[in-house]
Amino acid sequence: MTGEARATVTADHGTAWRLRSIFSGSVGNLVEWYDWYAYSAFSLYFAKVFFPSGDPTAQLLKTSVIFAVGFLMRPIGGWLMGLYADKHGRRAALLLSVLLMCAGSLVIALTPGYASIGIAAPVLLVLARLLQGLSVGGEYGTSATYLSEVATREHRGFWSSFQYVTLIGGQLLALGVLILLQQVFLTTEQLEAWGWRIPFLIGALAAVTALWLRRGMEETESFAHKRSTDVSPMQRLLQHPRQLLTVVGLTMGGTLAFYTYTTYMQKYLANSVGMSNNDATLISGATLFLFALLQPLMGALSDRIGRRPVLLSFGVLGTLLTVPILSALREAQSATEAFWLIMAALVIVSGYTSINAVVKAELFPTEIRALGVGLPYALTVSLFGGTAEAIALWFKDIGHESGFYWYVTGCIAISLIVYATMPDTRWKSSID
Repeated sequence: MTGEARATVTADHGTAWRLRSIFSGSVGNLVEWYDWYAYSAFSLYFAKVFFPSGDPTAQLLKTSVIFAVGFLMRPIGGWLMGLYADKHGRRAALLLSVLLMCAGSLVIALTPGYASIGIAAPVLLVLARLLQGLSVGGEYGTSATYLSEVATREHRGFWSSFQYVTLIGGQLLALGVLILLQQVFLTTEQLEAWGWRIPFLIGALAAVTALWLRRGMEETESFAHKRSTDVSPMQRLLQHPRQLLTVVGLTMGGTLAFYTYTTYMQKYLANSVGMSNNDATLISGATLFLFALLQPLMGALSDRIGRRPVLLSFGVLGTLLTVPILSALREAQSATEAFWLIMAALVIVSGYTSINAVVKAELFPTEIRALGVGLPYALTVSLFGGTAEAIALWFKDIGHESGFYWYVTGCIAISLIVYATMPDTRWKSSID
């Protein structure tokens, strides 16, 4: 065989391996995020099961607080899973995270309501969310690292964007299950009584499938050729303070905007704009579908023009337009008007979501990459993304809902400063 032929075979094998690895990692990520977001999608129906007293806003506030509590475990998950992934491999950590998510979904699906077991019901709900938070905290950093490492340098932004395609896809699947149950299979009374348990059972079964797929994943070359060191991972991480602060600042505004226009938006449309639960769900599903399609396009754009210009577009437009968009949405007179306003916001947010994973992965060396991506990201998401719904509902509860709009704007503005001062990792990447 000639040298040219051998090179062709090697290239073909490399492409097949890369596509198979990205598919396996992405499908597992899809299932993880479906399980995570099913809680938010169905909380409109099970809020009164776990918290039977109070007005609808108070019940939603309590379930939103538990949603936020789940985020408290994400930094611990980012820390533990990051250490595990950097020591034992990305594949091993991804297998463990999907197992934890499966267990959390089963607990939620099988927990009796407050009427049956009293205070134990919300306690078990909290425990399940803590378990899922541990799983998701480890999933993000490890999957971001895995997808970034298996992608080629020329198309790293494009391929790594599939992390948010599957993240959004998981949310979209949760909404899709809700729409099917609402429109086809169950009445509102059935959904509130027992139908809300179905998506969590589906999630647990899907997690078993994801586990089977991930068993066939191969380890990345970057991890296989990592350098050994006597310095502990946390010590190594603390030797990169600028990168750590960059991840925090880069994430703050983006994660808050993302959770505002995705997980919270369904409740905002129903509870503030005054739309029916069905309309709110359909609008959320339609906008999320188009939002997912935007991710590879923006990721590919960053491969051509760099990461910073894409991040700056989000920072500038998000700072200028958040208050006008949310204010106009509050007064929306039709589902069509609400759809286009949310879609405009998500086009802006895609400047962050499409490439934030690859930017973080490109900041750190292989030996601490999963930990460096996962831990500061999880801390920031817990503080800002995980509390988005609770803070928004609190502002509404005290009669100053517009205060939340300015809060989101301020956080995006801080992130804009980081985007303007950070290096462009497209041209200077630690992965290379």
